[in-house]
Amino acid sequence: MKFMEKAVRFDGDLNQVEVKYHLEVENVNGIQLHTVVEAMDVVGILEYGLAKVADLMIKYVITPFVNHGQPLSFLEELHQESALLKIVPSLDSKFEYLDGEFLYSGILLFIKFIYRSICFQKSSWMQCFGRLTWPRISELIISTFLSKVVPTDASKLPDFQKIIVCSSEFETALKELMYISASDDKDNRLSNFAENVEVHFAFKKKTEILAKARNLLLECDFSIPQEYTRDGSVWKSDETSVQSSSHVVDLLFLSERCLVSKAAKQLMELVHQTLQDVCLSSTRVALEFYHTARDAILLYEVVVPVKLERQLNGINHVAVLLHNDCLYLSQEIFGFAFEYRTDFPSSMKEHAVFVDLAPRFQLLAEEILQRQVHLVIYNLKEAIDGADGFQNTHQMKQFESAKFSIDQVVFILEKVHIIWEPLLLPSTYRRSMCTVLESVFSRIARDILLLDDIAAEETLQVECIP
Repeated sequence: MKFMEKAVRFDGDLNQVEVKYHLEVENVNGIQLHTVVEAMDVVGILEYGLAKVADLMIKYVITPFVNHGQPLSFLEELHQESALLKIVPSLDSKFEYLDGEFLYSGILLFIKFIYRSICFQKSSWMQCFGRLTWPRISELIISTFLSKVVPTDASKLPDFQKIIVCSSEFETALKELMYISASDDKDNRLSNFAENVEVHFAFKKKTEILAKARNLLLECDFSIPQEYTRDGSVWKSDETSVQSSSHVVDLLFLSERCLVSKAAKQLMELVHQTLQDVCLSSTRVALEFYHTARDAILLYEVVVPVKLERQLNGINHVAVLLHNDCLYLSQEIFGFAFEYRTDFPSSMKEHAVFVDLAPRFQLLAEEILQRQVHLVIYNLKEAIDGADGFQNTHQMKQFESAKFSIDQVVFILEKVHIIWEPLLLPSTYRRSMCTVLESVFSRIARDILLLDDIAAEETLQVECIP
């Protein structure tokens, strides 16, 4: 051990380490460092003999080099009797460890110094020194460099790819020097961390996006803007006000506009942002974001119908708004391929699809609409049932009953008109109202046609029913 202390000397003031090849200990001259290291290896104490040297190398060389506020460089001087490694300020004071290349090249120079000057290019000695120092050096690099350059935004992930490549190339160089094992994946500490950071970033981002999507769906009250109420500008034919509403969206493939909920609009904005991140990310992260976008869209299908189940069982604005939401979502989904696929990572272009989601929302939109139509028809039939087939209308009681029944029909139709007309697409409104009116007139006509021959007085009474 005394020989190693004499051979490797550290000078903290001068920031340098000196390795002497020829030693003199207790008046014994001419002892070669190579002989000392070889002797320790033969008797099985090489790791013990190098341990203190390794500790001091970490303390006086690696730690200052990695932790220093400004970039540093190593300057190596080789002499016949000794080798000197100095830590000096970098010539380029503006240079920083942005991509790891400068940091890794410096540490690699240090490792090569050890490889030549202490381990004498012998693989087993180098592996021993690596086992003593690599866990601490790699942890130092991770804590002071890699962990601090982890991207917080998807747009910065391509830059982080450079760091992953640099880390991998650095470890490959260490394997060539036999400093770390070429077969043990555990020694790829930097590459594993860098690659896992990318995955962890994607997973964390996915969790945040889905949580945000879920919250905005749960917190939205699905109310309609004031201008779409009976007292609002839509009923007063103020087109400027309607067109400027932030709740009105374009339907990409229908050349029409419709009102949607705040939740649907914000959800789609979130999905678009996620797909933009897909275009800017590496394949692994892009794939995670792609699935995140799909899951966020599907959250609407899972959350909203359950949340608004009671409203869907009645005739109201909310149900119509949900129909518009689903129509809007399906249209946007159809447009994703045209808008984003060309910018997706090449390995994803053939496999990243959304078109399978669009029919689900089209079907859900139609189901909600048909449910509304059936509810209206059911209520109208119940109202017409109160007319008792329009029989005996010459009797005052029966006449009043039939009149009340028709008044109820008119009231329901007026209510449906007030709810549907401002919200539904014009073509959808006409189609739905035609279905409702056809059902009403068919039922009334059928009841009247089923009447037996009636007296002239009763005929007049039927005609008088408004």
